[in-house]
Amino acid sequence: MGEQHSVKFPQEVLDEYASLGVDLPSLFSAGHLGTRMGVQILEASAERVVGTMPVEGNTQPYGLLHGGASAVLAETLGSIGAMLHGGVNKLAVGVDLNCTHHRGARSGLVTGVATPVHRGRSTATYEIVISDEQGKRVCSARLTCMLREVPAAGADGAAG
Repeated sequence: MGEQHSVKFPQEVLDEYASLGVDLPSLFSAGHLGTRMGVQILEASAERVVGTMPVEGNTQPYGLLHGGASAVLAETLGSIGAMLHGGVNKLAVGVDLNCTHHRGARSGLVTGVATPVHRGRSTATYEIVISDEQGKRVCSARLTCMLREVPAAGADGAAG
């Protein structure tokens, strides 16, 4: 059956999305890429997003955590924070991702924590710190997302 996993969301956020018919915990499976990489979202709010990812299966040829895997974890966490900041009427679209890789990880889980640097009306920027199981920083990242209006329901959908 698969393992049960639930994301910790603030109740008011769950209620807001539920009123629109959106099951927010199901929405945050981290997508197909995140699923393949084993990303698990543990906690999510506009103020803090926490997630983990296994090193195994996400390494480069030398057996170290792949820098691109760290980037996937960072963008996933920052995007979730930006989306929650933007609310139900905004879409968060990543426009800039910067990652600095400090040390390698060869095994275990890495944990990422995203916190806001800037939360405005049209952009949101998050700092993401990824650490190994000993609490040593593996990667520092910064993600900026553009916040776009959600198209109105019932719009003809024609691109112009």
